[in-house]
Amino acid sequence: MKQTKIVATIGPASESKEVLQKMIVAGLNVVRLNFSHGAYEWHKMVIDRVRALSREMNVPIGILADIQGPRIRTEITEPIEVHQGTIVRMSDIAKKEVLLVSEIPTVLFDMPNIIDGVKEGHNILIEDGTVELVVKEKGDTFVLAEVKNDGTIKNRKGVTLPDSTLVLDILTEKDKKDLHFVVEEGVDFIGLSFVGTAEDVTYVRTTMKAMFPEKEYFPKLISKIERKVAIENLSALVKVSDAVMVARGDLGVEMPESEVAILQKQIIAESLKSAKPVIVATQMLKSMTENPRPTRAEVSDVSNAVIDHADAVMLSEESAMGKYPVEAVAMLAEIAKKTEESPFNDMYETLNVNFHSETALMMRSVYELARSFQTKAILLFSVSGHAAKLLSHFRPEKRIFVATKSRNTYNELALVWGVDPYVFEEDNDTDDFIRHLMEKVRDDGKLSVGDQVVVFHGRTRVEDNMKLVGIKEIR
Repeated sequence: MKQTKIVATIGPASESKEVLQKMIVAGLNVVRLNFSHGAYEWHKMVIDRVRALSREMNVPIGILADIQGPRIRTEITEPIEVHQGTIVRMSDIAKKEVLLVSEIPTVLFDMPNIIDGVKEGHNILIEDGTVELVVKEKGDTFVLAEVKNDGTIKNRKGVTLPDSTLVLDILTEKDKKDLHFVVEEGVDFIGLSFVGTAEDVTYVRTTMKAMFPEKEYFPKLISKIERKVAIENLSALVKVSDAVMVARGDLGVEMPESEVAILQKQIIAESLKSAKPVIVATQMLKSMTENPRPTRAEVSDVSNAVIDHADAVMLSEESAMGKYPVEAVAMLAEIAKKTEESPFNDMYETLNVNFHSETALMMRSVYELARSFQTKAILLFSVSGHAAKLLSHFRPEKRIFVATKSRNTYNELALVWGVDPYVFEEDNDTDDFIRHLMEKVRDDGKLSVGDQVVVFHGRTRVEDNMKLVGIKEIR
């Protein structure tokens, strides 16, 4: 069994029940829905289909709703051909009337007052840097920017302002509608685009609770690290997030491309210290959008993410609109498994966490016990999944099987490295969960009679004591 989990974006190439089923068999753990595209009816259809398949196949499948966030886009009536040295007047829709009389080529940004934070000397990147400009002059309602390369400025293309201090509402009006929809549909994770500070994450969490004051369970929040300001606030962001995504696409536009691999390692290391799941995303097997086999560089890229101890690797267009969505998932699974079997994936020292808690100390004890004896696996009971995430943080070489009575926890653990969860919704007694888990992993052929395992009971209620049972034998 591979330990690294696989996230795949769903689209026209992978929306059918037959393809989704094949992807799950190939190793898919979490489906991603991109709310930059698609009507609610389509998203609901995929959510219902995935939930049904998860139950039919008896496999935990998490659902990640990735909301668009405050992406800045161009607003022009027709494409503008530009050449190196061309001067372009740039502003935003709040100043639209002022700029209509200009004879200089004019580009508006679709976010009101965003130009106020742009100063002389700042870089402006359009369409992932396809067209790059530098601000030469700052006016009251506009800037004049010089084009640095030949290209075409097109309508509704993304704009990146890496040097500018921007005051962005983390949730646009569209995002708020999407947030209401996905919470109502009960997705497991929400991806937050363009977060910059811990306050952004806290605001989204507060907004969800205000929308549904009677609701007890809310999706876990995944902060996508893709802005320079997010790197500056990385530690605080990771602390308040439930999980993190290394969103290398926009990150590689805001930051120098030469630093992306280093930043990836930094983000993963910070996530590991906080015991927060971390996903590596963008162009992992991009060539498989058109080709049945990946490039050697892509294989190395995936292997390095596994060696960095990421919880999950992610497919985007490869699985959403590519020709080989099933094969791309299978390739990720094969690379992950081969890398995990190699000595380069081993932990050479015990990981530390940057916080102290009773549960963390207990999980370190469980990890050390499993490492010291010839046990085949670690079995634990966890209601919230917190103990399982902490144990996964140490990246034990032993397999981790988790029993829970919560289907929400069951689906959430689909994202967590090395964790194989089972849900027993009818059980009430802690001993029943462990007994049924031992029977189930034996019947599934994952462990054999006579195998020794480390067993741990988590809390069923806050006032309950945690209990390390010790070593048991599969019967």
